[in-house]
Amino acid sequence: MQKQQLIALFPEASFGAALNCIGIAQSLRELGAKPVFICHEHFQGLFAEYGFDEYPIPQASPLSAAEHQHYWERFIERSIPYFDQTPLAQIDSYVAPAWEAIIDTAIEAEKPLQQLLSRLKPDVIVLDNVVMFPAIANAGCPWVRVVSCAETELPDAAVPPYLSGCLASDTTACERYTAQYLKAVAPAHERFSQFLLSNGTAPSPPGQFLTDSPWLNLLLSPTPVRYERQQPLDPQRYVYLDGCVRREAPYIVPDFPRHNDAPLIYLSFGSLGAADTGMMKRLISTIETLPYRFLVNVGAYRDMYTTVPDNVYLDSWFAQPAVLKECDVFIHHGGNNSFCEALYFGLPSLIIPYCWDGHDNAARAEEVGVGRYLPRFADPVATLPAALEQLLADQAMKQRLKTFSERMQATRGTEIAARAILALPDL
Repeated sequence: MQKQQLIALFPEASFGAALNCIGIAQSLRELGAKPVFICHEHFQGLFAEYGFDEYPIPQASPLSAAEHQHYWERFIERSIPYFDQTPLAQIDSYVAPAWEAIIDTAIEAEKPLQQLLSRLKPDVIVLDNVVMFPAIANAGCPWVRVVSCAETELPDAAVPPYLSGCLASDTTACERYTAQYLKAVAPAHERFSQFLLSNGTAPSPPGQFLTDSPWLNLLLSPTPVRYERQQPLDPQRYVYLDGCVRREAPYIVPDFPRHNDAPLIYLSFGSLGAADTGMMKRLISTIETLPYRFLVNVGAYRDMYTTVPDNVYLDSWFAQPAVLKECDVFIHHGGNNSFCEALYFGLPSLIIPYCWDGHDNAARAEEVGVGRYLPRFADPVATLPAALEQLLADQAMKQRLKTFSERMQATRGTEIAARAILALPDL
């Protein structure tokens, strides 16, 4: 009897990466493998809800699991003043400090992760993160990289710089961003390179913190938003998934006291973006005046909203794929998970990014005609009503998105990922 393959999935401590990996794990389980999750302690319980075994990384610091849980919320709260800046200005104020914080968490996790992997002995490790862990490179089994940020994370001369929000055609802006980025992150890159070398792992090129897997790399960028690369990726090692959407139970839309038959719009800036309650309250004050229904994800901050308009329904958590099936437009921060799910369900995106690859996805959405980009540094709240009206009325975009959705859903990206993982030579 063939041995059941043990696949250890290790997403970063963010819901986007975690939920992408759950979709892949669902397909791995259907194909007879045993997917399990390595997770940070404060994410324990999420994967068990979907029926998967969890292996939390033991804490190496004196911080409790609860304190770790709020680490990034506090980091985001401190960074809120920088979210109204341009991507170029954010390099020094947000991006470089974020890399330093990410590196801190990776270094802290290294030895506990080594110990866990030596006990677990997986056949394959699936890493969905933005930094490398030497424990994974040295685990003695194949490892897979999931690129769940924008495709810009993989550099190419014909692709805009990662996190820049630039268009590839704007070479002056691309060059300026790259020069400033490399200079700002050089200290973090040097520190991380020394850490990798001290653990027997080769460092990444300047400005990068994670190398590609020599075995398999899975990209979540769907066909409609892919770039024409100057150096095409080897299809044997780089597999596009055309969406990587988990399965959820159906969502029952609540009744609204006002505009109950109007278009339904979902608004979510992710678990971290919800920390900017000032922005969320300004948005709610605006959408209260519009003739639509709104589902609004306010994350862990539900108690901060004492009054709710009759055309708005707030919650701290939504099963996003189930919700999007019922909606007409998706207002989001440009996180790759949200952007891909909007395309998967044929919804136009109205993107108000606050940081990271949200800028890249927002620029790309408008460039290829699948949404609108409302920069935070250009008063997006004031322009939101007209943008929503335009998206709801754009029949050509609606038909284009319908075609994309049908193709993506027929492709079944989670199954493509699972089959590619199980087809690795060492299995």
